[in-house]
Amino acid sequence: MGFLALPSLDVLDYDKESLLNLIIETVTTQQLRLPTAIAKETWIWNGHKVQYAVQGVGRPLLLIHGFGASIGHWRKNIPALAEGGYRVFALDLLGFGGSDKAPLNYTLELWEELITDFWTEHIQEPTVFIGNSIGALLSLMLVANHPEKSAGGVLINCAGGLNHRPEELNPPLRLVMGTFSKLVSSPTVGTFLFNRIRQKHRIRNTLRQVYRNREAITDELVDLLYEPSCDVGAQKVFASILTAPPGTPPSEILPNVTHPLLVLWGEDDPWTPIAGSRIFQQSHPDRTITFKSIPNTGHCPHDERPEVVNPLILDWLKTSLSGNSNP
Repeated sequence: MGFLALPSLDVLDYDKESLLNLIIETVTTQQLRLPTAIAKETWIWNGHKVQYAVQGVGRPLLLIHGFGASIGHWRKNIPALAEGGYRVFALDLLGFGGSDKAPLNYTLELWEELITDFWTEHIQEPTVFIGNSIGALLSLMLVANHPEKSAGGVLINCAGGLNHRPEELNPPLRLVMGTFSKLVSSPTVGTFLFNRIRQKHRIRNTLRQVYRNREAITDELVDLLYEPSCDVGAQKVFASILTAPPGTPPSEILPNVTHPLLVLWGEDDPWTPIAGSRIFQQSHPDRTITFKSIPNTGHCPHDERPEVVNPLILDWLKTSLSGNSNP
């Protein structure tokens, strides 16, 4: 369920006409400004280095990336949200990005504890948690389990779990995934597999599976995903996550949510298909949930279509949270 985990599909390169159209579109679309550099800071949590960033002034937002990603995956969103009048925090979950690749048992609950401790030390006021994929599932957990820390949540292509649940797989695939999980944990075979999976061309091909907007698949994005995989301990983190329990499903978390949610979903996501959004669309009417599907978009709408996602988030923040007394 991450950029380093799935096999790839081959696609044709863009021709010169397509490249020219991309340049014209980029120059003429206001929302697609070149991202500004995001300054990083360091926080020590339980003896481990955690990298984070903060921009802007106003009500706090906390951005939580998905598996294999990092703060940089929000590079097209942080400046726009900060300019919209918000104090935008983002962090690299332990095990990812510029944070330590600590030798721990990685679970959703570990990251939930990390984020709540970060909130206590750095934010200390009701926050809108915004996440993609596993980051969206973490955001849902935070909104439901810590209502005193939350003002709402934005879930972008929310994952159903940290891993596939065995009961959701047909028997042959269940056997394959079980065997793969054992192999990635092997001290010898696991390292061999990880070093093959993390090669740049494989990362690019995986992105081509899950990004409908191929123009968003840049060298910068590939490097953003590749470089942390070179850190000492990255392979053990990878193995720990792929063999971790999936966690509580969204359907069991949702009844405990008391704050507003914005649920965004790329319609062409092969990893978390839009069918998974039904539990949010069919939620009890007394629960404030706004749902928006985004056509011609895959697993990462915030990176594929920032010109669509940023205004949707800002409009929702303005309308759905206007009654909240926090600045």
